[in-house]
Formats: sequence, C-alpha cells, structure tokens
Amino acid sequence: MTAQPSSAGLPSDRPPHADGGRARLGPAEAAIFETFIVPRYLSLFGEFALEMMLDSEDAQVVHLDCRTGYPDRGIVMRLPGAHVVGIDASASALELARAKAVTMPGMVSDYRLEEELPTSLPGSAFSHALTLHPPANARDRAPLVAECTRLLAAHGQMLMTMPMRGSFQEIVDLLREYALKHDDAETARAVEQMAVVRPTVESLGAELEDAGLDFVDVSLRPATLRFRSGRDFFEDPIARLVILPDLRFNLNVGDAEKPLAYVREAIDKYWSRSPFELTVNIGCATGRRVG
Repeated sequence: MTAQPSSAGLPSDRPPHADGGRARLGPAEAAIFETFIVPRYLSLFGEFALEMMLDSEDAQVVHLDCRTGYPDRGIVMRLPGAHVVGIDASASALELARAKAVTMPGMVSDYRLEEELPTSLPGSAFSHALTLHPPANARDRAPLVAECTRLLAAHGQMLMTMPMRGSFQEIVDLLREYALKHDDAETARAVEQMAVVRPTVESLGAELEDAGLDFVDVSLRPATLRFRSGRDFFEDPIARLVILPDLRFNLNVGDAEKPLAYVREAIDKYWSRSPFELTVNIGCATGRRVG
C-alpha cells in the first residue's frame, strides 16, 4: 500500500522494517520514479556501478530491488549477451521494467516479483549481483548482502552503490537546530544516531568481507543535488519518494512530525529564493566470491 503525504511532506505510514524506508511503488509512483528519479538521482548510482562492473562472457546478472529496471539496459550494453534477472517487491515497477526491456532488441531479461529474502533463485548461479541504494542501516542491509553473496557463482562479482556517511548533511544539521531550539533531548540523541547510521568506506568494506567476499573495494564519489528552491526540493519526486522516506525511517523518535515539519519550514524560509543544494556521498562497494 502506498503511503500518503503527512503535514511534514513525508509518508505518514512508516514502511515495513524490511523496506528500510523505501516507498512502495504503485502504478503512478513507478511512472514518476522512472521519469524523474532515475535520470536525476538513481543514475548517479547506476553509472558508478556500471563503471566498476567486471567484464564477463555469457554474463548472468541478478539485480535485487531492481525497481523499474535501471540500469539493466546499460548492463546489456556493458556486457553484450548478458542475461538479466530483476527482483523487486513492487509489481507496478516490474511491469514497467518489462515494458522497457522489450524495446531493446536482443535484451534477455526476466523480472520476478519477490517480497522476501532469500529469494527463490538458485544459489551460485550468477556472474554478477547488483543492488542500488540499499537501506542505510547495516542491520537492514545485511539480508540483501547475504543474498547477493549466496547468488554469486565462484569468482562472481557483487556491486552495491549507496549514499554514504555525510550524505544529506544539510537536513541533518537542521534537525540538530530543531533539537537545540526546542531543548529536545530525545530528538538530539536520535539525530546523532541517524548521522552515523550510514556506512563509512571502512565499515562497508568490512560488511562485504564478513559476508564471505574477497577482493573487496569501496570507492567514494561526492555529488550535489541542486533544487531551484527549498519548496522545489519538497515537491520534487526525489525527495518525496526516496530521500525523505529514508530519513524519516532512520529518525527513530516517538513523534517525528514536529522535527520534520521544522525542517520543511526552515528550508522553505532559508532557501525561499535561492537554490537548495544537498550533499550526497556516493559509495560503490565491490567484492568477489572466490569459493
């Protein structure tokens, strides 16, 4: 079920824990995701993953949480003859992914609806396992890392790109400002926990090594999302469907509406007539399954 906006411009129903703050996509949301979020936001992560993808003949690529199937056509261009299997919990997103795939001559793909991990796919069957923008919290991300590892064949490569620590710092600073102005100790503690929930290069590398992967490498690439104004940010699908649900999920307080409403008012005030820029530190983690 798709969450409805609250007064703070955020989904009012906290998503299931397993979603890690990801919004469920209905038909309208899937179309918006593909039209607005993929080219301006998700492409930052997908292009990084494609750059790090190792060559392979007769590649078998599994894309977990594939949403609308980006960057699957790019995978086929990068690895000619690749067979792509996409997995997602949103039927509407998968329907759009299938529609896109048929427009690319020679693309071999299979998109499957799966709502839980591990999936029903056979283990040790894929040359590459890819996931973009997984949950920020290592606890929520662990089943995804484990499933990628299980699905890889010997010498297969896992690729995962995500916002790293320090991302969205401008919003975190405004939440700190709220806690200080309102002497809200609970929110102050929650904000500091949220500020460190995203991984560092070292901690993300350790996650992949602990999952049994070798030749682990994590690269970092800073980026800036630019919006015409504070109000433009809150009306943008990138914020509504990706960034704000993620932040709300990770702000673990009893009542998140007041601090988040403050953030909205502050951004609208401070950047009412000037561009609002949001920092994103993009990490790409890769590892190989040797055994």
